[in-house]
Amino acid sequence: MLPQLYDIFTSCVDIHRQIVPSLEEKASACTMALSHLYYGCVLQAYPGRGEFVVRGRRDFDVFLQIWRESIRTANHTVLDTTVNLCLPEDDSGISWVTFLSEACPDYIPERLSHVLPYHFVTGRVNEVIENLGITVISKLLSSPSSPSIRIVANCTLLACTMVGAQVDRRDIVRIDKSSALPRLMESFLAQFQKALWACNGGELEKDSTEVSRRAWNLLDIICRILELAGHHFSSFHTMRNLDVCKKIYSRARSSEQNNALVLLTALRNVLHFMFAAANVSRNPDELWYAHLMLQGDSHSPEDFDWLVDYLDYIHSDDHEAAYDIFLLLGSMGVCCSPAKQHLFIERLVACMDNNMPPHLRHAALRAAHSAREEMASTDAMDDKLRDVVLTKLSPAILSVLCPHPGTTPANDDPDRFFDYDRDLCYLKLVFALAKNSDWHPHLSGDRHVDRCIGMIPEYCDSESPTQHAFYIAGIFLRITPEKKSVASLDSVTEQQWWDVMRGAWNDPPYDIHNTRDFEFILTLVDGTKKYMQTPSKSDLEKLIRSVDEILERLERRMQWKRQRQEMGPETQGLEQGEGIIIAVKELKTAASNKLESLGQQLLVPQL
Repeated sequence: MLPQLYDIFTSCVDIHRQIVPSLEEKASACTMALSHLYYGCVLQAYPGRGEFVVRGRRDFDVFLQIWRESIRTANHTVLDTTVNLCLPEDDSGISWVTFLSEACPDYIPERLSHVLPYHFVTGRVNEVIENLGITVISKLLSSPSSPSIRIVANCTLLACTMVGAQVDRRDIVRIDKSSALPRLMESFLAQFQKALWACNGGELEKDSTEVSRRAWNLLDIICRILELAGHHFSSFHTMRNLDVCKKIYSRARSSEQNNALVLLTALRNVLHFMFAAANVSRNPDELWYAHLMLQGDSHSPEDFDWLVDYLDYIHSDDHEAAYDIFLLLGSMGVCCSPAKQHLFIERLVACMDNNMPPHLRHAALRAAHSAREEMASTDAMDDKLRDVVLTKLSPAILSVLCPHPGTTPANDDPDRFFDYDRDLCYLKLVFALAKNSDWHPHLSGDRHVDRCIGMIPEYCDSESPTQHAFYIAGIFLRITPEKKSVASLDSVTEQQWWDVMRGAWNDPPYDIHNTRDFEFILTLVDGTKKYMQTPSKSDLEKLIRSVDEILERLERRMQWKRQRQEMGPETQGLEQGEGIIIAVKELKTAASNKLESLGQQLLVPQL
C-alpha cells in the first residue's frame, strides 16, 4: 500500500514539484495515510530498520521529497516528524527543524499526538521531538473548551511513552484510545512516581535513560492530565510523594540563591502533582471539600514539621505556596509536633490577616479547623503559647469572616457576609474551642458569640435549618453556664433559642456517635427541653421526626457495639451510649406530650 500511496501523491504534483491546487485535498489525505501506515511499519519492524516505501530509495529521501513538495500545506508539521522518524542511523545527530506555529489548524496537534509516541517507543528521539511532544500536549490540554476524553487519552499515551511507561502497542496504533485511558493512567502514574522518587528533584545528571529528566519537564503537564482524567486512576503513595517534597525543600535551603529558586519552583510543581495524584483540587472554590487520604501510610506529627519551616520561609513572599501548605495540612487533617506549634500558630495568624488574599485566609481557616482539638487543649501548652493562641488566634479567626468590618460585600465577593461552607468550617472550629472554658472570655470578647447570633436567621430558619444550627447550639450551650459574663447571649430571644435547638436536631453531624463530642447530645437534650416553651404544632412534629431518625441511627450503632462486645472486650462507650439513647427517648416523650397537650388546647370549643 505504501508504494501505491506514494504513486498517488506524486500524481498530484506538477512539473515544478508543487502540488496542483485543485488536488491539494487529495494530496493531503494521501500524505496523512502514507505517514500513518509508515509509522505502523516502523513500529512492527522495531528494533530493526528497513526501507518500506519505494525500493531502491531510502525512506528518508522519499519523505524529504514529499516534505519539500508539501511545504505550503498544513500537513507540513506532521511531515517534519515523519522525516525525523526515518532519519538514517548515520544521520542520527541531525536536528530536523520541527515546530508548532500558533497559526496551525487545530487538527494538526491532534494528529501529532497520534504519531509522536512512535518516536519515543522506537527510541528515534532528539531534543526537537521531545520539545514538540511537550508543546503538543500543552496545546491540546489548554484549549479554551474542555478537552474530550479522546484527546486526554492521546496526551496520556504520548506522556506515557515519553517517561518510559509500559504501553500496549495496540493502543499506540488505535485511533480512539479512550477505552485504554484507565490502564494508561495507572501505568503513567506508576512510572512517573518511580522517576520522581529516583531523583528526588536533584541529581538529574545521573539519569542515563533521560526518563527522569523528561518526567521533571512534564511536571506541569502531568498535573493537568490527572485533573482532566478524573477518576480514571487510583491515588496512592501520598507520604512518599511528600517525602520527595521534603528532600527538595532541604536541598533548596542548603543551596545557593539561584539554585534554591529553581528547586523551590520544582517543589511547588511536585506539590501540585501530589494534589492531582490524590484527586484533590487546588481550586479555592473546592477548598472546603478537599480531603487527602493517608490510608496505609505511616506518619507522625514530626513528619509535617518541615512544612511549618517551609511556611515560615516563604509565607510573606509566596502566597500560592503558602496556600498549598495550608491546603495540604487542612485536607489531611494533620498537625505539626508540639515543638513547631508556636511557629505554626504565628504563621497561621499572619496568613489570616485581612491584607492577605481571600483564598489564603480561607485555607488558613481550614488548617485551623483541622487542628481544632490541639488548639482547644490549652492545658498542654506553655504559658507563652497559650497567650498567643488565646489573644492572637481568636481575633484572627473572626477576621477571616469579617476582614473589613462595617462594609457590606457583594454576594459574589469571596468575603461575602454569609458563605455556607466557610461558615460551617468556622462554626465547627469555634464549637471545639468552646469546650474549653479558657476560651469563653475570648469567644465573647472577640465577638465570636455576636457573629454566631447573627447567623441564626440565615442558618436556623424553621423551614430549612442546616447543620450550622447544631454547632451554634453547641457554642451557646457550652458557654451558657457562664452566661453572666457573656452579655451578648442576653440578646437572644426565646424564639431564637427555640429555632436553634430545633434546628440542631434537624441535621446533626452524621458521625456524631463516633466523635469526641458524643456526650454533647445530653447537653442538647437538656437545652431543647428548657427552650421548648411555646413551639408551634408543626415545629413539634418536625422535632419528633428528627429525633426519631437520630434514635434509629443511635440504636443501630449500639446494636453493632453489642455484637462487638459478644465477640470480644469491646465495651468502650457502651454504657454512655445507652444513657444517651434513654435521654433522647425522654426528649421524644416530652415533645410528644407537648404536642398532645397543644392538640387538646386546639380542640377546646371557642365561646
